[in-house]
Amino acid sequence: MNDDPSRPAATVVGGGPAGLTRRLIAAELVVVFGVSLGASALIALIRFIGALTAPDELPGQRAVVVGSLAPGRPWLDLALHVASILINLAPVGLVAYLLVRSGESLRTLGVDAREPGRDLARGAVLAAAIGGSGLVFYIAAVRSGINLTVVPDTLPDVWWRVPVLLAEAAQNGVLEEVLVAGYLLHRLAQCGWHPWRAVAVSAVLRGSYHFYQGLGGFLGNVAMGVVFGRLYQRWGRAMPLVVAHTLIDVVAFVGYGLVRGKVDWLP
Repeated sequence: MNDDPSRPAATVVGGGPAGLTRRLIAAELVVVFGVSLGASALIALIRFIGALTAPDELPGQRAVVVGSLAPGRPWLDLALHVASILINLAPVGLVAYLLVRSGESLRTLGVDAREPGRDLARGAVLAAAIGGSGLVFYIAAVRSGINLTVVPDTLPDVWWRVPVLLAEAAQNGVLEEVLVAGYLLHRLAQCGWHPWRAVAVSAVLRGSYHFYQGLGGFLGNVAMGVVFGRLYQRWGRAMPLVVAHTLIDVVAFVGYGLVRGKVDWLP
C-alpha cells in the first residue's frame, strides 16, 4: 500500500493515529476482510463458476438470498437464522475494537445517532434512487442471460418470517456499509490513497461478494459501490448508507413475498 516509494512504508499519512503504520493497516484489512466479506467474495466467485459450468442457462438457475436453514423445523430454522445474523455482525464488533485501539471509534466513521433526521432523509432518498434503478438493471441482466434469477427469500410462511427478513436486511446494511464504505475507505484514506482509487477498490469488493447472483449482480453492486463510496467521502458518515441499504433490502425481501406470483414482469 506504499504509493510513494520515497516514503517509508511504516509511515501513515492523512492524519492517521500515531503508531498506526501502513503495514499495520494492510495487515488489519487482510484480517478483517479475511473473516468477513472477503471470504464471502471467494465463496461467491466459486458459486458463480459453478453456475457457469452447470447444464442450465443462468436465468434458469436460482440464487436464493435468504433461505430456510432447517426445512420443516420452524423453531430450529428460527434459531439458526438468529445465530447466523449475530455471527455475521461479529466483524462489525472487530472493526469497533480496532478503531478504539487506534484511538478512534465507530463515531469516526459516522456510525452514531448524532444526525438521525438527516441520516434518515438522505438514506430514504438514496434508497429510492438506487433501489429503482437497481430493479430495472436486474430485470435487464436476467433477460440478457448474464444473471441468475434472484429469489430474495424462501422462508416458510410462519410468524417469524417478516421479523427475520427485517433483521437480515438490517444486518446487511450494517455489515456492508460499516466495513466496505466506512471502515475500508477510512483506512485507505489514512494510507494516503487517492479518493477515486479507494472507491474503486471498495466498489469492486462490494460487487465481488454478489457474484453468486451472476455478472449482473457484480456489475450492479460495483455501480452502487461507486455511488455509496463517493457519498461516504463527501458526507463523512456511514449512517445514511446503512439506512439506504437496509431500506433497499427490506423492500426486496418483504416486497418479493407480496408480489410473488402476482406479476409477470418480475423474473
